[in-house]
Amino acid sequence: MIMSQSVQRVLFWVCAVVLLVGFSLPIEAANLPDLVPLVKKLQPVVVNISSSQTVKPMARHEKLVPHGQQQGDSPLDEFFRRFFEQGPNSQQFQTRSLGSGVIIDEAGFILTNHHVVAEADEIQVRLADEREFPATVVGRDAKSDLALIQIKTEGKLPVATLGDSDNAEAGTWVVAIGNPFGLEASVTVGIISARGRSIGNGPYDNFLQTDAAINPGNSGGPLFNLQGEVIGINTAIFSRSGGNMGIGFAIPVNMAKSIVTQLRNSGKVTRGWMGVRIQTITKELADALGLGAQRGALVASVEPKSPAEAAGVLAGDVIVKFDGHDVGRMKELPAIVAETPVNKKVVMEVIRNGAVKNLDVVVKMLEEDNDTKAAVTKGNDNNLLGVTVQALTAEWKDRLGLRADADGVLVSAVANGSAAEQAGVQSGDLILEINRKPVKNLSAFRAVTDKLEPGQTVLLLLQRGGDPLFMAIQIPAKGQKSSRNPAAKP
Repeated sequence: MIMSQSVQRVLFWVCAVVLLVGFSLPIEAANLPDLVPLVKKLQPVVVNISSSQTVKPMARHEKLVPHGQQQGDSPLDEFFRRFFEQGPNSQQFQTRSLGSGVIIDEAGFILTNHHVVAEADEIQVRLADEREFPATVVGRDAKSDLALIQIKTEGKLPVATLGDSDNAEAGTWVVAIGNPFGLEASVTVGIISARGRSIGNGPYDNFLQTDAAINPGNSGGPLFNLQGEVIGINTAIFSRSGGNMGIGFAIPVNMAKSIVTQLRNSGKVTRGWMGVRIQTITKELADALGLGAQRGALVASVEPKSPAEAAGVLAGDVIVKFDGHDVGRMKELPAIVAETPVNKKVVMEVIRNGAVKNLDVVVKMLEEDNDTKAAVTKGNDNNLLGVTVQALTAEWKDRLGLRADADGVLVSAVANGSAAEQAGVQSGDLILEINRKPVKNLSAFRAVTDKLEPGQTVLLLLQRGGDPLFMAIQIPAKGQKSSRNPAAKP
C-alpha cells in the first residue's frame, strides 16, 4: 500500500520528535551533578548528637503557668504544685533532644548549634562508623546559635573543609547532611534561595536561605557546596506543621569561623561595640537626607561616653562604610562592628549634611547587658503635618521620665487622615528637631512649621518611649491626599 505524502510527513515528524526526546533526556541527565562520590566523601565528617537534661518536678509545674502570669497568681497553682510534687509524676525525669554536627578538627572539635546542647547534662556523639563518644562543651554563643563541643578518640578523625560563604550566590547547588527525626546520615539537595535573610533571631541575623530539605534533627548539621566545602550550619526552618516546607536557614560559615576561634581559645565570644542606635534608610529618608539612593545606616542617637561619641559621630549621620566594608543596608552594620577586634582603630565613612566625612573610631567590647541596637521606629510633625502640640512642662517631664533641662514639644493630638497620622505619629511623641533645626519650645516649633510647603518632605527627630528616631514625612501636594509611609509601620 502506498502512503500519501501527508501521511509520510506526519510519520517523519513523529519519528524526529521521538529521536530528539530520546537524545535530550541523557543530555539533560548528564548536566545534573553526580552526587554519589561527593556524599560518600562527606558523610564521615557529619555526626549525630544526642543530648539529655534532667528536669525537676517543679520545672514541669512552672512550665504550665501561662505566659505573663506569676507563680501563685492562679487558683490552680496550688493544685499543680501538689500534683507534680506528690503525684505519680513527682520523680525527676530526663528530656532528650537530637541534632547534628560537623567535625572541623582532627582533635575531635565539632561545630553545632547552641540550642542543640544548651542546658544539657550529657552529650553523646555518634560517628558515621557507629562509634559513640561522650562530648564536652568547649564554648557556646547564644547570639549566633553556635556551639563548639569536643570528643576524645584514638587516632585522627575525618575533617570537613570550611569554605567561603561569601561566594554562595542564589542558585548555587548545595547538599545538606544530617539526622532529621533521628534518621542518621540523611542527604538532601537543593540550591541557595537567598542570602542575607533576617528572621528576627537577633541583631546579627544574616542567614543563607535554602530549599534543601531541613527538618528537626538537622540543626547543627553542615550545608555543603558541590566542592565539598562547608558554607553554612543549618539552624532553622520556616514551617507551619513542624516539617520541611522548602524554606530553611543556615548560618554562613564565614560568620562561624571567627566565633569558633574565640570559643576554642576562651570558651566565649567577645564582640565589638560602637555605641549608636541606628535605623533603616527608607526612600523618604534618603530623599530628605539628600542621599540619592537608599544606602547606609542612619544614626538615631549616640550613647554617652561611647566610642562613637569620642569619634564625633552625630545623630543624623549616615554610616556608609566601616573599616573598609560597605554598608549597603542598615542590618549589615551590627554584624560588621561585632566582628571587629576589640580596641582596633578603624575608619568610618559617614555622610553628614550631604558631605562625606571620615571618622576614626576605636571599637570597644560589647558587654552582655549592652546590646547592639538597630531600631527601626517612627516619628511626628504639625500644621500641614496635622499634629497639635503643647509645651513640655515640668509635670510632663516628670511623667515621661525626662531630665529637668529636656527640650522639645509634646504631641497632644494627631488629625485623622493627616500626613502625620499616615506616617504613624502618635500622641505622646516628643518632637526634638524638624529638618535638622532644634525644636526647643512652641515658638521654635511654629517658626519651623510656618515655613513648610505642600509637597515638601520633612525630616523629624522624635523621641518615643525613651528611644530617639528619625522619620521622613511627605506633605501632600495641593489637591493630593496623604499616602502611607511604609517606614512608619511597626
